[in-house]
Amino acid sequence: MKIALIGYGKMGKTIEKIALKQGDTVLLKTKSSMELEKNLDLLKSVDVAIEFSKPDAAFKNIVTCLENKIPVVSGTTGWLEAYEEAKKLCKRNDGALLYASNFSIGVNIFFEVNKFLANKMNGHTDYTIGIEEIHHTQKKDQPSGTAITLANDAIELLDRKTGWRNDEKISNEEVPIISKRIDKVPGTHNITYTSDIDTIKLKHTAHSREGFAKGALMAAKWLSGRTGVFEMRDVLGFNEELKM
Repeated sequence: MKIALIGYGKMGKTIEKIALKQGDTVLLKTKSSMELEKNLDLLKSVDVAIEFSKPDAAFKNIVTCLENKIPVVSGTTGWLEAYEEAKKLCKRNDGALLYASNFSIGVNIFFEVNKFLANKMNGHTDYTIGIEEIHHTQKKDQPSGTAITLANDAIELLDRKTGWRNDEKISNEEVPIISKRIDKVPGTHNITYTSDIDTIKLKHTAHSREGFAKGALMAAKWLSGRTGVFEMRDVLGFNEELKM
């Protein structure tokens, strides 16, 4: 598989390392949208682009790929206000786009467990829900995209919740997301349901970036040759309807 790496930071370098071990070829590595624009000939030669850049550059990078008929896998968070526009552009160009807030296989199973638990807790209004996410100090956005996904999935299944806030001080209808930044922490997410009687906690701890990188490469191989807008759950073959 011939790959373009858009965003060549820590994640991009980890993806490159694993890709080369797997026998893939990295034809293009870019650190900015301007650099990507200057290398369109190389971009058009790849099978798929993997985009881990910055929130303010992600949408532009995705547009460049879609307009040049290159399937793009994006793991950049913090740009989702433009996601619907990206989906429309993908469909207009008969392209392929796969976005995930987290490519770790373990985290995507964690997403499904979160939804299962939220569904079971819907009628038990004596439990309050809270989410905590901990990441390295270099992470630009907060809360993390993974925490937002966890919150939104729970909100969809909890009738008493209408939104989330990145703050401990919230209304009864909101889910609190607490963000912490600690050096050298790849990513930890906790979901806690608490009542006067007991506490239920779900926790996922990443030990390295390799899980994210391997998942992104799996998604890239899966996406190559397809058209449409997809999620990581499509790659993993999870059923669209959650089995309760």
